[in-house]
Amino acid sequence: MSPKCVDINTMKEKAALFRKEIIQVVHSAGSGHPGGSLSAVEIFVTLYECIMNYRSGDPKWEGRDRLIISKGHATPVAYVTLANYGFFPKEELKGFRKFGSPLQGHVHTKVPGIEFNTGSLGHGLSVANGIALGAKLLNKKFKVFCLLGDGEIQEGSIWEAAMTASQHKLDNVCAIVDYNKIQENGPTDEIKTLEPLLSKWNDFGWHVVEVNGHNFHELISAFDKFQSIKGKPSVIIAHTIKGKGVSFMEGNCKWHGKAPQGDDFKNAMAELESKIEE
Repeated sequence: MSPKCVDINTMKEKAALFRKEIIQVVHSAGSGHPGGSLSAVEIFVTLYECIMNYRSGDPKWEGRDRLIISKGHATPVAYVTLANYGFFPKEELKGFRKFGSPLQGHVHTKVPGIEFNTGSLGHGLSVANGIALGAKLLNKKFKVFCLLGDGEIQEGSIWEAAMTASQHKLDNVCAIVDYNKIQENGPTDEIKTLEPLLSKWNDFGWHVVEVNGHNFHELISAFDKFQSIKGKPSVIIAHTIKGKGVSFMEGNCKWHGKAPQGDDFKNAMAELESKIEE
């Protein structure tokens, strides 16, 4: 285990709390993207608990590792994570997607800890490459992580960026694919299949690791491996479940961008509360 990590049980407790807070902020706003936020919780907890170097009180610290959230609509998990790790007061989560708040529906650099604004998907890996190449030219040692959605990687710009990272041997770049296999309008396999995904990344010259994206041990091991790879970029294909933690949301594209209300909200909160108490 990475020396920065707390024990796995504590990380599991944080993941359970984050899921509850994700549902709360989306419900309060009346809009948002719960499905792809719930699938990425363990990825965020692992990065901020164990892997990345950062200073929450000094979010522009030059030596920080960078996280580019390319699947930028996953703001509920991003903002809940940043608030819990001290980048801004948790009270501000009440402003999620409300007029005048910096906590809008796609990640924005007005929020401390956010490195890149998103709107249209498919651009984050190119941005990560540019930052990583700049770091190499300036002999900086920080790492650049990039979270990608599986529907997002159907776009050609991602594969152009994949070629660029390999061409320049950007071993300071680590992409993470949140492979929950459900996009807004249905299963990825029915819309535009991604398989064979591992061999595609491998053929583009990347070091590839597949993991259970809800297993902290596997995630930590994969990120630790990235630190030792030289001469090529790394990608972690994290197999996840859309809507993870709320049984009626799991694997259901209906909850890609819908806020739970009424009994759906009550049932989701009760289910997540029971997991916290386990």
